[in-house]
Amino acid sequence: MSNPMMYVATMAVVTYLIRVLPLTLFNNPITNIYIQSFLYYVPYVTLAVMTFPTILYETNSQLAGLAALMIGIVLAWKDKSLFQVSFACCFVVLTMEYII
Repeated sequence: MSNPMMYVATMAVVTYLIRVLPLTLFNNPITNIYIQSFLYYVPYVTLAVMTFPTILYETNSQLAGLAALMIGIVLAWKDKSLFQVSFACCFVVLTMEYII
């Protein structure tokens, strides 16, 4: 950890390459249905990976986080809007934290 600017430069190069390499390597549209389906689900998986641990571990009680997760899954399964699901989850966490 002698030179922090070296770390910043390395991250800049890596970030740049991640964005430029697909543009230079893939000139034609991707026609493979497996790669297309993989790329279709990448944003959803990324969001889930970032959200799931936060739901369970950012509350004072993991039981409250688990209850909110279950309510959120049920409401999302019933095609409720994002606002309704998030409001219900927040309400469940607030209620559970008050009770526990």
